[in-house]
Amino acid sequence: MKRVYIATALTCLVILGAFIGIFRFLNLNEERTHLTVGFIYDNDESTAYTYNFSLARDALEKMYGSQVTIHTRSNVLDDRMEDPVRELAARGCDILFFNGYSDMVMELASEYPHIQFCQTSPMDMSGRSVPENYHTFKGEIYQGRYVSGIAAGMKLREMISEGIISEDQASIGFVAAFPTSESISGYTAFLLGARSVVPRTTMRVRYTGTWSSYALEKNAARQLIDEGCVILSLFTDTIGPAIACEEASVTRPVYFIGYSQSMRDVAPGTSLVATRICWEPYITAAVEALMTSRKIESAVRGHIHGNDVSAGFDRGWVEMVDLNQQLAAPGTEDAMNAAIEQFRRGKTDFVFRGEYTGVNPEDSSDTCDLRGGFTENADSSFPTFHYILSDVIILE
Repeated sequence: MKRVYIATALTCLVILGAFIGIFRFLNLNEERTHLTVGFIYDNDESTAYTYNFSLARDALEKMYGSQVTIHTRSNVLDDRMEDPVRELAARGCDILFFNGYSDMVMELASEYPHIQFCQTSPMDMSGRSVPENYHTFKGEIYQGRYVSGIAAGMKLREMISEGIISEDQASIGFVAAFPTSESISGYTAFLLGARSVVPRTTMRVRYTGTWSSYALEKNAARQLIDEGCVILSLFTDTIGPAIACEEASVTRPVYFIGYSQSMRDVAPGTSLVATRICWEPYITAAVEALMTSRKIESAVRGHIHGNDVSAGFDRGWVEMVDLNQQLAAPGTEDAMNAAIEQFRRGKTDFVFRGEYTGVNPEDSSDTCDLRGGFTENADSSFPTFHYILSDVIILE
């Protein structure tokens, strides 16, 4: 009789355990009807980078309407991240998005395991151990930089053919904030795109040491123009370089290629085109994942590196903006589209390739022979190409 009782009890426990498991599964996968979402910006929407990021917030509002409540905090410095995070956590945020590079974000994620922390990748995340609720993401912008370079190269070729400059004067400039691999990867791809059209193109680079200083960026651009650069681009936050090109164009031929947003409103006589990272695909998919109780990386369409995701033209994470047909050289759009089509088909190994040797500016013994090519974003959404191409890139 005792054996019967024991068997019955065990059967009941098994059934109860199965019931609890099914309940948890159903509850875990139950769709949610509302989320509270927080955005923390390192700057405000007056800067191109943050404005571009805010477009994803707008897309979220449009897509979900009253299903989401959105809180935004702007001008949050990297070392002042703690208070805004705690404030938004107290306001019931289910997910937080960050466009800044603060190391503090990952640390704070550990304190709030019920909140998903999603940050634009601040570093090479390959092989790093991170909290389960901490995620990183970034568009593979080297692709847009390369296509921007093609537009620059087409204009250079036109200027050479019209006798405005000689082939030896095919010089482009780049204003960058800091000498990080993200900057180096971007301006190198830009140069290589230009050299795919005009092989003798050279580049000068000036660093400002800050992300957002109109005066420093404009001054750096002016210096590059004075040194003979006829087309400029940037990896900083203000319109300073665009204004410098517009002002200089009164007396000499100078053109500008933007980043994050079109600059035609402030530099209509010099802006050729711009490229931007589209943050919308990731952010809307991450919210959808929470709405349907799924892991974020299972809902995002991109190249998954653990809790880190990247993508380019193939998934709509990178795009070209506002080609100025009045200024662009004939054939520019077709040349750009041909490269974009290759990216969309998954072919990317033609960018960082050629008869070049790259040298790590911080360690001359660390070199890269591009005859064998270099694949960007292979293991991380953060760009890792950190080599200066000898003889064709001049650091100021």
